[in-house]
Amino acid sequence: MPDHASDHIELARLRKVLDGPWAAVRDAHRDHLDTNFLPVYGETGDQARERISRLLTELPAELGMSSAFPTEYGGRSDVGGSIVASEMLAQIDLSLMVKAGVQWGLFGGAVAALGTRRHHDAYLRDIISGRLFGCFAMTETGHGSDVQQLRTTCAYDPQTRTFELHTPHEAARKDYIGNAARDGRMAVVFAQLITKGRRHGVHAWLVPIRDAQGNPLPGVTIGDAGPKAGLLGVDNGRLTFDRVTVPRDMLLDRYGQVAEDGTYASPIENDSRRFFTMLGTLVRGRVSVGGAASAATKSALTIAVRYGDIRRQFDTPGADREVLLNDYLAHQRKLLPALATTYALHFAQAELVAALHEVHGGGGPVDEHRQRELESRAAGLKAAQTWHATRTIQMCREACGGAGYLAENRLPSLKADTDVFTTFEGDNTVLLQLVAKGLLTGYRDEFGSLDGWGRASFVAEQVREMVIERTAARSVIERLISAVPGHDEEVAVTHRGWQLTMFEGREGHLLDGAVRRLRNGAAAKKDRPFDIFNDVQDHVLAVATAHIDRVTLEAFVAGIADTADPAVRALLSRVCDLYALSVIEANKGWFLEHDRLTPARSKAITGVVNGLLKELRPHLRTLVDGFAIPEVWLHCAILREEPDRQETMAAHDAAASSQAVPV
Repeated sequence: MPDHASDHIELARLRKVLDGPWAAVRDAHRDHLDTNFLPVYGETGDQARERISRLLTELPAELGMSSAFPTEYGGRSDVGGSIVASEMLAQIDLSLMVKAGVQWGLFGGAVAALGTRRHHDAYLRDIISGRLFGCFAMTETGHGSDVQQLRTTCAYDPQTRTFELHTPHEAARKDYIGNAARDGRMAVVFAQLITKGRRHGVHAWLVPIRDAQGNPLPGVTIGDAGPKAGLLGVDNGRLTFDRVTVPRDMLLDRYGQVAEDGTYASPIENDSRRFFTMLGTLVRGRVSVGGAASAATKSALTIAVRYGDIRRQFDTPGADREVLLNDYLAHQRKLLPALATTYALHFAQAELVAALHEVHGGGGPVDEHRQRELESRAAGLKAAQTWHATRTIQMCREACGGAGYLAENRLPSLKADTDVFTTFEGDNTVLLQLVAKGLLTGYRDEFGSLDGWGRASFVAEQVREMVIERTAARSVIERLISAVPGHDEEVAVTHRGWQLTMFEGREGHLLDGAVRRLRNGAAAKKDRPFDIFNDVQDHVLAVATAHIDRVTLEAFVAGIADTADPAVRALLSRVCDLYALSVIEANKGWFLEHDRLTPARSKAITGVVNGLLKELRPHLRTLVDGFAIPEVWLHCAILREEPDRQETMAAHDAAASSQAVPV
C-alpha cells in the first residue's frame, strides 16, 4: 500500500523547502546527536545539571551554537547557522539548548559583541571550547525587562584604576542567572557605570565569580534560584556583589571607554541610543528563543498527529472498527490550524534568521536602520512563537488524553520547559510594546520617551508606508493585492490577494486609530506622559499583534513563491489558506465591527475552514513528517507502540487520491 500522500507529495522535497539554506547544519545535528543526548525522564535536578554540563562539552565541534564566533577563534562566522543549531538542540533537549544559549549566545555573545580585541584574544577560545563557563548577569530581582533602570553600580576610582562593583540592596541582586548556581567561573555583569560622579548608563563588565576550585571569590555571594517548573538541567542562580574590585580593562568597552584618569568617552553620545545599540548587538538570543519555541511546538504536533492516527475512539454504524481521532472534525480543528500557524511561523523565522545573518554576519559596521528593523521583527516574532508554543503544546497534551500526561510521552517536559520562554529574553507584553513603539514613531533614539507623539507633524499614513515598504518580498505581495477584483463579496476568501488585503487593512486601521488616540491624549494630558500611553495600551498591543500577523503571512507567501516543486507549492498554498482564514476567523469580531466582513461572509469563512480541514486531513502525517525530526529524538513511548503505518493509513489512501491538493 503506498504512503497516503506519496502520489502527490515527495516528502524529501517538502523537507528540503523547510530545511532551507542551512540544511547541512540541520542534517549534521540529525546525524550526530544520538540517544546519549536525549532527556532522562524522572531525574533529579542535580542529575540533570550534571548530565547537561557534561553533554555541552561533548557536543561535536561542528555542532552547536558556537558557530557564530569568528573563525580565528574557533568558530565559523556563521550567525544564521548558530540560530538553526539552537533550533535543533531544542528538538532533542531544551535544557541543552538553553545551557548552550547561555554559554555561547549570551555570555560568549556579549564578550564578542561588547568587548574589543583584547577581550576576544584572552577569552573567546576558552568560551567556545567550554573550558571557561560563564554567565550573563543582566536581570535583577527588581528589574527584568526594564534593563535601563538596573540598580547594580560599578564606580570607577582613578586612584586605584579599578571599578567597584556593588549590589546596593536586595532588589538589585542578579536573579535567574543561567550557569550561576553551578558551573559559571565568570559573568558578564550589567551595571550602571559611574565615573567622576556622573552616571553614564548601563554597561557590561567581565567579572570572575569563582576560583579554580569552584568557590565564590571574595565579595561575591552565589545562591541557587531553587526548584523550577522545567529546564532542570540549567543551573539558574543568584549573584550579589559586595564592593568587588574589577580591573579597568575588564569593562567591555566597544561602546564606552573609561581612561585611567576616569574620563568617559563613547562613539555614541546619547545615553539612550548607546544603551539600545548595545542591547541590539545581543538580538541573537531573542531570535534563538523564538526558534527554539517553534522547534518544540513541531515536536509536540508530531507526537499528537501521529498518536491521532493510531488512537481510535467510538464506533460508527456499519463500521467494524472505531474511528481514528484524526478523523473527527473537532480533533482536526485542534491540530490543523495550529499546524498551519506553525508552518507560517517557520517561514517567518527563516526570513528573520536570513536577515540576522545578513546584518550581523559580515563582521563590519551594522546598518542602524536595518538593525532597528531586525530588533522589532525579532521582538514580535519571539512573542508570537512562544505564546503559540504555550497554547499548542497544551492542546497537544490534551489531544493525547491521559497518555499525554505521562512523562514518558515527552509532552509534559515540552510544556514545562517552554513555559518560561514567554517571559525570558523579554516579557512578551513588553516586547509587543517595543514593536508598537517602533511602528508609531519610526525611530528608537529616545525609546521609552513619549516626546513627539502628539506633534502635528506626525502623520500616521507616512509611518504606515514606511513600515510596509520595509517588508520582504514586497513586489510579490503587491502583485497579489493588485489582482484582487473590485467587488469584495465576489472575491473568493481563498484569494491570496484578498487575504493579504484583510491583514494589511487591519494593521493600518489599528495603527491609524492608535495614533489618533495618542495625539488626542497628548493634547489633553501633555504633562502626564504615562497616562497618554497607559490609556491606549490595549490598542497599542493590538497594533503590534496585527503587524506580526501580517508579517508572518507575508513571509509564508514569500516562502511559497520561492518553492520550485509544484506539488509542494500547492500543498503549502492550502496550508497558507488555513493559516490566513484561521486568523481572520479568530478575529471576526473586529472585522465585523469595522465592516471588513459581512455576517454572511463571516459564516462562509467558517465553512471554508472546515472544508480545508477535510482537504488537508490526508496530508496531516506528511506535514509533520516534513519537519524531519529523527524518530529517536521524539523520545515518546506511545509512538514506539505505533503499529505499521500502512495499516493505520490504509483507509486514507483513497481519500488522498480523491481529495489531494491539485498539482
